Amino acid sequence: MEKITAVIPARYHSSRFPGKVLADICGKPMIQHVYERAQKASLPQRVVVATDDERILKVVLNFKGEAIMTSKAHRSGTDRLAEVAREDHSDIFINVQGDEPLIEPNMIDQVVQPLLEDPEIPMGTLKHKIKSLEELKSPHVVKVVTDLNDMALYFSRSPIPYFRREESRVYYRHIGLYAYRREFILKFASLQPTFLEQAEELEQLRALENGFKIKVIETEYESIGVDTPEDLKEVIKRLQGV
Repeated sequence: MEKITAVIPARYHSSRFPGKVLADICGKPMIQHVYERAQKASLPQRVVVATDDERILKVVLNFKGEAIMTSKAHRSGTDRLAEVAREDHSDIFINVQGDEPLIEPNMIDQVVQPLLEDPEIPMGTLKHKIKSLEELKSPHVVKVVTDLNDMALYFSRSPIPYFRREESRVYYRHIGLYAYRREFILKFASLQPTFLEQAEELEQLRALENGFKIKVIETEYESIGVDTPEDLKEVIKRLQGV
């Protein structure tokens, strides 16, 4: 049986919302909500927070979670996850965003399942059908298109594809939850940033530009990434059933 580790990269500094992973949500810090939801997934055997900040480390240890300190030099959560993978010899790693307090445990299982079924898949992620024009037009909502085998063709901040006939429109939002094979994440983290990756500011394009496949599974679940204090208010409303 393959060993699976869920890693929650968590840094304190954020340009739009510093310290957001420690923000209080109904009496618990955000990172605790994410951690506890990740623990409810059935496939990962280990859940660990990877941080570069002593404050986050202390909070996680206080609620009896597992946390490790990683380098402050990392450019992204993916690089932080790769540092964990160098020491942890699990077969598959899941990158669970530290600012997704409403993530459904089933989403974590969904993103892993294709890698368990097909050893040729190096990386997997999720998509969800876009339901509003606001989401479609927003550059903060990443869109994805896939081939007939549900492999990613492209990710973009622009609405893709272009539909010449309005009645045939179906768009998908990319959900930033990833599963990687250990050997792939170590290789991926060693690759230089690529042209399209830098143009769109989307790290997953580095994999496509280097010829790697990304399996994209459609999920029925939605989540809210907390980027601003306004997003936090919306999360609190949902948890309170308002």
